[in-house]
Amino acid sequence: MRLFRRDSEKQKSVWRRAVELALTDVRVAVSGVDAASLEALEEQLLAADFGVPATLRLVDRVEALARRGDVRGPDDMRAALRSELERILEPAASPSLNLARDGLSVILVVGVNGVGKTTSGAKLARWLQRQGKSVLLAAADTFRAGAIEQLRIWAERVGAEFVGAKPGGDPAAVAFDAIDAAAARGTDVVIVDTGGRLHTHGSLMQELSKVNRVIARKLDGAPHETLIVLDATIGQNAVPQVRRFRQDLQLTGIVLAKIDSTARGGIVVALQQEFGVPLKFLGTGEDVDDLEAFDPAAFVDALIDGDR
Repeated sequence: MRLFRRDSEKQKSVWRRAVELALTDVRVAVSGVDAASLEALEEQLLAADFGVPATLRLVDRVEALARRGDVRGPDDMRAALRSELERILEPAASPSLNLARDGLSVILVVGVNGVGKTTSGAKLARWLQRQGKSVLLAAADTFRAGAIEQLRIWAERVGAEFVGAKPGGDPAAVAFDAIDAAAARGTDVVIVDTGGRLHTHGSLMQELSKVNRVIARKLDGAPHETLIVLDATIGQNAVPQVRRFRQDLQLTGIVLAKIDSTARGGIVVALQQEFGVPLKFLGTGEDVDDLEAFDPAAFVDALIDGDR
């Protein structure tokens, strides 16, 4: 499973970028891990976007095991980090999507401007189709120029149903009409593509809350998933986005887009440590089929053993 794109095979995997200095240049002594090794490990994990909380947790774990004599060299350090990473990522080990057992399901897709919500929604529609589900895409981004037509084109491309409105219409009304249409047609899943909004704009966040309330009133148990789309290339800037959206919505999962465009995957660990919101999907390319359900075990393998 190749999670991170490299321009050259000489480029290091996330694991090597994060800890190679600690394992070689600083020297992990055969008799144990010294303070310089731990400091270098901390610096490199931070540089790879693991974030302060996750980095401190990982380094503290290695240090505690080293004091007990359980970490004496590179292989021991690798094993210790693998174990702690698996614990951090445990919340993401749940099923990729929690949909209604019977009847219609609704997925609300949210996020800031420019992260790839519309594309991710279309990719998710294709992923669901491969699971045998019929899908309707709802264009609740009624303010951005061309957004409605963009989603309509994506719906045609993936063979999904589509509901939109005139530009400037009420986003909540679009979601309402989409649920009506999907129920009438016997569709399995509605994906509501919302307008991109800066997490600092309170009025726009209130509007998004309205969309969520309308969906909840219209269909019992909906939205079944509220997915926030994040751009993997922005690193730690994704953290305040999640924090702000959680104030108004009950986020059930993360879609991390553009993972193929970064060699630093530590943000995955940072988000899990900070919020425990399951990472559901990774966007791995520009094609409509380039969406993968997140596999924590495979991700840890890529971090730890990427270049071995």
